[in-house]
Amino acid sequence: MQDLTVTLVQSPLAWLDAAANREHFAGVIAGEAGRGNLVVLPEMFTTGFTMAPEAVAETMDGPSVAWMADTARRHGITLCGSLVIRDADSYRNRLVWMPPDGRPGWYDKRHLFRMADEHRHYVGGRERAVFEIGGWRVCPLICYDLRFPVWSRGANAFDLQLYVANWPAARRSAWRALLPARAVENQCYVAGVNRIGLDGNGIRYSGDTLAADPFGNLIADAGDRAGAVSVRLDGRSLLAYREKFPAWRDADDFRLVE
Repeated sequence: MQDLTVTLVQSPLAWLDAAANREHFAGVIAGEAGRGNLVVLPEMFTTGFTMAPEAVAETMDGPSVAWMADTARRHGITLCGSLVIRDADSYRNRLVWMPPDGRPGWYDKRHLFRMADEHRHYVGGRERAVFEIGGWRVCPLICYDLRFPVWSRGANAFDLQLYVANWPAARRSAWRALLPARAVENQCYVAGVNRIGLDGNGIRYSGDTLAADPFGNLIADAGDRAGAVSVRLDGRSLLAYREKFPAWRDADDFRLVE
């Protein structure tokens, strides 16, 4: 397993303006070209965290997924982030995983944030996804999923766990506590990408985009500044740590019951 360089993009989002957000992120990614194998954008990166999916939803054949495919191909990266997707007669908060070959995978957010009525506007996912890049197994999850350790748990099931988010500043202490906790309990690297700024509902976001090593130590912290942070993850040290301290072998066996 080779080292993996991950670029975490922390940014404000133009409210309900997909074209403006695509243009903005195109510029950021072009400036970071060549620095990372994997580039991660925030939750609902085309719109902000909206409960009006009827007005902004796209399909998997729409302009934003096409933009992701073109961007990944041109820069030779894997690009991921979540956006509002219409799937048949339902709406999904869907993370799209776009490799350079243009063949996407996806994960639909399972835990819908009821305090904002997300569960009334979107359909939750039922399956966790694990994608491969450079020998790394990557498990992407979305925002509120972070609060649920059972869904986030994996005994040697992945090497990097990603969280993309619109996590409000009012609850930033939970974000900063839970991301390192997930790294420790899963003996993996964890990265969380959050937005900054004020959204169309007047909610403020403080950023705090972070990466943590398997010991829970922070190896990247973007604070509240806009920009991209790249972090190099050491695959050999991760494997050596799991071999030396195989706590994952004693993990409880369980299954989720709907």
